[in-house]
Amino acid sequence: MSLEVPLTTALITGITGQDGSYLAEHLLEQGYEVWGLVRGQANPHVSRLRKHIGDVRLVHGDLLDQGSLISAVEKVRPDEVYNLGAISFVPMSWQQAEITAEVTGMGVLRMLEAIRVVSGIGGSRTPGGGQIRFYQASSSEMFGQVRETPQNERTPFHPRSPYGVAKTYGHFITQNYRESYGMFAVSGILFNHESPRRGAEFVTRKISLGVARIRLGLARELRLGNLEARRDWGYAGDYVTAMRLMLAQDTPEDYVIGTGRTQSVRELVELAFSTAGLDWRDHVVGDPGLTRPAEVDLLCGDPKKARDQLGWEPGVSFEELVAMMVESDLALLSRSDRPEDEPLSFDHW
Repeated sequence: MSLEVPLTTALITGITGQDGSYLAEHLLEQGYEVWGLVRGQANPHVSRLRKHIGDVRLVHGDLLDQGSLISAVEKVRPDEVYNLGAISFVPMSWQQAEITAEVTGMGVLRMLEAIRVVSGIGGSRTPGGGQIRFYQASSSEMFGQVRETPQNERTPFHPRSPYGVAKTYGHFITQNYRESYGMFAVSGILFNHESPRRGAEFVTRKISLGVARIRLGLARELRLGNLEARRDWGYAGDYVTAMRLMLAQDTPEDYVIGTGRTQSVRELVELAFSTAGLDWRDHVVGDPGLTRPAEVDLLCGDPKKARDQLGWEPGVSFEELVAMMVESDLALLSRSDRPEDEPLSFDHW
């Protein structure tokens, strides 16, 4: 008689965001039982998530509410927790600095505390089998005004936005709980990762949607800020696999996840418009009002540690990613059955 192997159970915060939806799909493919933390069952983003991923179970919780997180962890009893929830649109963090700090920074502490309390960890202990493993979604925005290029796990942080500062706190408190309590807690320092599911406010999706609107005659111009900023762009569907691999290791460590290549916003724009058979110079208008108060000019990751220790490699090239996003938005905006009020952005928190 064969014994059934128990399913690995994962709890994902930010499951209605780009990364959360891809991670849920990936974990389900790996045979996991997947739970998503949501703030309200009536949230329209939840019903949209259900259309894409029907097998996810939902539990109520809020990164602003310690008690709700303890209750969620007690109910789900997860083997792994992936904390992807955040207010993640960087420009907005200057207008909403306090709530960004509370959700993106202090939310990490609250989730770690929930795991610690439910696990009965009252003092230091050595990581071992049976404990809840925790993944924190750290960000390349923590590097900010970079000290060296490319950036690796030992590069000092100099965040240049309230979002970057909040992410830096989340990164260090994860490290602190690992060192203070022996918790299996890791951070993935992910560089820019995009997809057709990216929120419409992010520059990559703003560009792909703008190109689609112009190509379909729904708009004439696209207004953008700094075209010279350079980023290390990859595909979100590739990056979520690295998250699972980090929690599958014998020892908890932090990893940089990126491609090691950079492109400017100008290069992204040129490629996106050419994908639709257009010349970007006929349609792009510079808008100084869209420039950040403190700009981050260059971010480029060094994924050597992830490649060597996790066996992780990006699978989708920058060129393939841009084409994927433009073609997806052309198809989306061409649909005759798309409701007028259909959201083009996922709720990340």
